[in-house]
Amino acid sequence: MSKRVAVLMGGRSAEREVSLVTGAACAEGLRQKGYDVLPVDVGYDLDDLLRALQPRPDAVFNALHGHFGEDGRIQGLLDLLGLPYTHSGLLASAIAMDKPLAKQVFATVGLRCPEGKVLSVDSLLKSDPFPRPYVAKPAAEGSSVGVRIVRNGDNLPPLGSGNWRFGSEVLVERYIPGRELTVAVMGGEALAVTELRTKVGFYDYEAKYTAGKTEHLIPAPVPHVIAEAAKSMAVAAHGVLGCRGVTRSDFRFDDTQPGLDGLYLLEINTQPGMTPLSLVPEQAAYRGISFPDLVAWMVENARCDA
Repeated sequence: MSKRVAVLMGGRSAEREVSLVTGAACAEGLRQKGYDVLPVDVGYDLDDLLRALQPRPDAVFNALHGHFGEDGRIQGLLDLLGLPYTHSGLLASAIAMDKPLAKQVFATVGLRCPEGKVLSVDSLLKSDPFPRPYVAKPAAEGSSVGVRIVRNGDNLPPLGSGNWRFGSEVLVERYIPGRELTVAVMGGEALAVTELRTKVGFYDYEAKYTAGKTEHLIPAPVPHVIAEAAKSMAVAAHGVLGCRGVTRSDFRFDDTQPGLDGLYLLEINTQPGMTPLSLVPEQAAYRGISFPDLVAWMVENARCDA
């Protein structure tokens, strides 16, 4: 009999729509590999989710993004149920989602991140914590939701003109000029380095999920030593947090600096997108791994911490 896989998608976070696209793509890829697929649109009712997971699947493909999907909470529930699931476990997921905490852990193994601090919203609105430009972002969101580059000459407040929806604290970081790089790690091995060149603004939510907004250059046209350093840093970030399965680490590279001085780790994503525009499937394809084979590998390597 074919293995029964529940694909969790949707959820309650700001990334719900992206998760639905990710989940649909992964479900189709798994069907192509012969799995018995059960798509589950996760909502607010826990009883509904528990009923949807009956009869028990052999594994869970976690295609959720954002809060309740990649912050350790759904992972803890699946641990309690004893259901193997894709991607990282509870602790790694929770730390990775908490960007300030993740940066502290990265520092213990010498991974360089942009200088930053956590401020109250009120404090940020009173005065600039760094010379402009600097970056203001939620301390725990994904897909660049809520991220803003505060520049000289801006007429708007540092957090924009709308209502700040991401808690009472803000992570503020020194802006690193230069180029956007990303590295996927699969089973502890870096797949490739991609450079992302946006056609408007920076690599924000719109640039990530709108066709034609961003050019993906793979392999990234950077010096070999930079590419190898980015791969090594991505593998180290994956390892120090105790991640498993597939992750993706994002970098800034200031190519005006000598040697490796301009390479900075921004963050690690334990639930990278798997949409038609996503970077992990693209890097896997570059390495000769088809999308159905990629998602099948993730299911076959699913586990829990029960």
